[in-house]
Amino acid sequence: MSDALLAELGENTILDRLLCHLPVNDSLITGPGDDSAVVARNDQWDTLLKTDVVVEGLHFTPDTEPERIGRKALARAVSDIAAMGGIPEHALITVLCHRSRPVSLLEGIYRGMCALARQFGISLAGGETSGLPSDGLVINVALTGRVERGQAVLRSGGSPGDQIFVSGLLGGSFPTGWHLDFEPRVELARGLLKAGIRPSAMMDLSDGLGTDLPRLAAACNCGFEIDESALPCRPGFSKADAVSHGEDYELLLTLPPAQAQKLASSTFANDLRNIGKLTPFQGSIIASGWQHFNA
Repeated sequence: MSDALLAELGENTILDRLLCHLPVNDSLITGPGDDSAVVARNDQWDTLLKTDVVVEGLHFTPDTEPERIGRKALARAVSDIAAMGGIPEHALITVLCHRSRPVSLLEGIYRGMCALARQFGISLAGGETSGLPSDGLVINVALTGRVERGQAVLRSGGSPGDQIFVSGLLGGSFPTGWHLDFEPRVELARGLLKAGIRPSAMMDLSDGLGTDLPRLAAACNCGFEIDESALPCRPGFSKADAVSHGEDYELLLTLPPAQAQKLASSTFANDLRNIGKLTPFQGSIIASGWQHFNA
């Protein structure tokens, strides 16, 4: 038992404490620590399990359009399914809202979620609503997906010498509104796999390159080297912004040298930018991105 405050420990340390002794059963293939859990389903498919939450004042402002709030709430979970190389399937939605809010707020949130669900063939299968004791709005999404048996792309498969790639542009997500309107990279991830370009490790960039790259490298028992001049920055934003801002929802992935060569001659060559490589030495340092509970 510890009396330490959450702010004193930070997100990564807290998760290490909470997740080290969780009960599991034999059908669980990959548990906590990846973008989604992986559970055995049948001879053709494995099941992906993901839950994610958006909180007013943290992930969106009180004046954000309800449709964009709902879209983001679902899209965040879809982005994690994409990072496993999977296809999203069914969602359960939990909404916590103060009774003083108008019904039109919830109607707009569901319109935004439904539009994205139709785009990706997701069924909104149910959920829960609850009041809050004080003003606020919280939306949680539990999402399932599927991926070919044994083919989920984990964070932990990279090796020294693998090349590091990112999709899209980084930095400035909140000022530009990208954090609300991003496109989950399901099509890109599935396209790479269908083309035989299999990442050795992959995750989505939700907390920023400065937080998520060290997580991926640590899962691979590697360090990393980054060429900051190669970072694909959103116009008007700096390399430092690309590292620290977060909420990019792009793919961060590694490719062995042979796969990187295959990518270079493929139709996906312009969709990914090579920004560095994994190294044998752990403990590489980069400016931090977002971390929950930190002051």
